[in-house]
Amino acid sequence: QVQLVESGGGSVQAGGSLRLSCAAPEYPYTRMGWFRQAPGKEREGVAAISTSDGSTYYSESVKGRFTISRDSAKNMLYVEMNSLKPEDTAMYFCAAGTAVVGSWADSRYYDYWGQGTQVTVSS
Repeated sequence: QVQLVESGGGSVQAGGSLRLSCAAPEYPYTRMGWFRQAPGKEREGVAAISTSDGSTYYSESVKGRFTISRDSAKNMLYVEMNSLKPEDTAMYFCAAGTAVVGSWADSRYYDYWGQGTQVTVSS
């Protein structure tokens, strides 16, 4: 059973920063990413990283503000979130998968998920 565990969520004011962490057991993932879901909205892909070559992917809404990274030695995934906006408020989920095809932003191509950590940005 692969269990991902997120940490680092919290409440910040607009313009602030947070870093989310995800502990992911060693496994031959091909992709790892962060998704978020706000109340009443669908889950959306925020950022992802390829485990083979380290390529990164970002949604347009966070590009330039969020940075995804991975420490394979520690089995950790991170996302540094800067210049946070109220619209970034959501539950953030860590995800990992073994798919070699499919959009990085499509949750169907991820096999393992964390329980989520709440991020709240106030104006």
